[in-house]
Amino acid sequence: MLRRAQPSLRAALVCAALALAATGPASAHSSRRSAADDSGIAINALTHGQMAVISDYRSQILALAARQPNTDRTFRRLRNYGAIQFTYCLWGLVPGSVRDEHSPFNECSHAYLSAAHALLLYMQDMPTGDLALRAELEALLSRIDAEMVRRGASLVLCQFSGGEYNTASLIRPDWRQIPSHLPSLLSFGVLGLGLAAGTIGLNSSRRRQASA
Repeated sequence: MLRRAQPSLRAALVCAALALAATGPASAHSSRRSAADDSGIAINALTHGQMAVISDYRSQILALAARQPNTDRTFRRLRNYGAIQFTYCLWGLVPGSVRDEHSPFNECSHAYLSAAHALLLYMQDMPTGDLALRAELEALLSRIDAEMVRRGASLVLCQFSGGEYNTASLIRPDWRQIPSHLPSLLSFGVLGLGLAAGTIGLNSSRRRQASA
């Protein structure tokens, strides 16, 4: 949640949002898959329900990926794409990014979580001599599969559940929809007020020190 972010992270979040928003429609990367570049690695989209499950296990997937002794180009591209998309989605800090279909950050959340799932499946087919690591991977896959069945995840769909993503095409949040999405609007409003209050407090402190 945003309220858990440190002040420095909050400031970085606001700056990142302004910088990404400033790229505008002329950016080389499309914010909609219909206009996406398909020259990279295709990534199957998750259903809305599957995305929520992968969100709960993403940190474990990435921890196993970080321990892989041998990697290849596909592995690195999937991993890097997911990391970049996670940053584009402001690190999942905006409330409702994953579970709210109407969030301006939901499509880009689909992208980084679909990449995490693709990375998990790719690791399953990668050769490794580390039997313990292989056992952890298989156990994680089993837990995720069981959780998806328990939640009926494949049946929970949304507008972003079909088609696929591609490592050659980054998905930006839909910045134009923020004013019409109350949770996102309130989040940025609170961050803006906090940043302004911090700036005023810092300036006041500096003036007091200068006059002392």
